[in-house]
Amino acid sequence: MRRQRVRKVVLGVVGLLFLASGYPLVIFLRRDPALAMMFSLYVTLGVFLLLAIRDPWGSRSVIAFAAWSSFAHAAVMGFQAWRGMVERGELIGVVILVVIGAALVALAPARVREAGGAG
Repeated sequence: MRRQRVRKVVLGVVGLLFLASGYPLVIFLRRDPALAMMFSLYVTLGVFLLLAIRDPWGSRSVIAFAAWSSFAHAAVMGFQAWRGMVERGELIGVVILVVIGAALVALAPARVREAGGAG
């Protein structure tokens, strides 16, 4: 019961955090269209994470996508910071994305195996 509550809180916090990226989306819309496009994906993902609060088991793929895409984004940002393509301050974002990914993976609902044969 406690794990379910923590899962819902994490989904809510991450969903709201991703939804809040709508603000920089508007700011970067004209200055950096590619960055604005990325933020639009995060806003959309935030909406779906908030919807996943109602049915985490039915939303396993959305939760998994949010987790693994956070790891992928962190890896790209980390590489870019290491190569000097972006400022070292971006490493804060890497840490945040790794924490988000790890929390979502750790709290993801377990897959329920169906009764019956292997297959």
